[in-house]
Amino acid sequence: MPEPALQLREVCAGYADTVVLEAIDFTLQPGEAVSVIGRNGVGKSTLLATIMGHTTLRSGKIELFGADIGGLHTYERVWKGLAYVPQEREIFKSLTVLENLQVAARGGGGLEATFELFPSLYERRTHYGSQLSGGEQQMLAIARALAGNPSVLLMDEPSEGLAPIIVELLQTTLWQLRDESSIAMVLVEQNSRLALSFAERCVVMNRGRIVRDGPSQALREDDDLLHRLIGVDASESPRDRHVSQE
Repeated sequence: MPEPALQLREVCAGYADTVVLEAIDFTLQPGEAVSVIGRNGVGKSTLLATIMGHTTLRSGKIELFGADIGGLHTYERVWKGLAYVPQEREIFKSLTVLENLQVAARGGGGLEATFELFPSLYERRTHYGSQLSGGEQQMLAIARALAGNPSVLLMDEPSEGLAPIIVELLQTTLWQLRDESSIAMVLVEQNSRLALSFAERCVVMNRGRIVRDGPSQALREDDDLLHRLIGVDASESPRDRHVSQE
């Protein structure tokens, strides 16, 4: 049986003296897609930040394809195959689209596949990051992560702040990436409808712990269960926060 793409064992982590995550056990298989949902402030973003090495790992192990990466710097984890799309996007606004991708590119021989997935970015490849809409910046953030030829892709709230029509376009792209690539993916998402349809497996977090790890279908079909776990009804509009018309 192959090694898990990513495995966390009894992980406790946080920021300085503050513990946010407690006793996290999580396994991601090669090529698997998993969604992570939960109320605001329960540790979802901290989970991704911990995997990337942005927090203080107080105890436990983080393994990438069987290798312990818990003591590595963030850039070393990237070299080993991790990629991260932060909630803030963090593109280089003073660089063109092409330059943003070239900075991150390694392996794979070129950016052709990236531009095939994001044709609108190819059309705007000479535009600066500051000239892109919010949706285009989000697409660029994902494309930049993919340019590093990762084995595991972590995405934090990619639909945050985007208008519904842009979220639909983003969803189509994510579905294509899920179906046509061999990359293992973890999607943290407040939009429960998007999260539960993206992956057949869903992790629910509460107060820094994983309280449910199982099939998404059960949550898609049981609004009462979903509401009890995260206080959101999947049949409600996913736009439960302000969106910009970008």
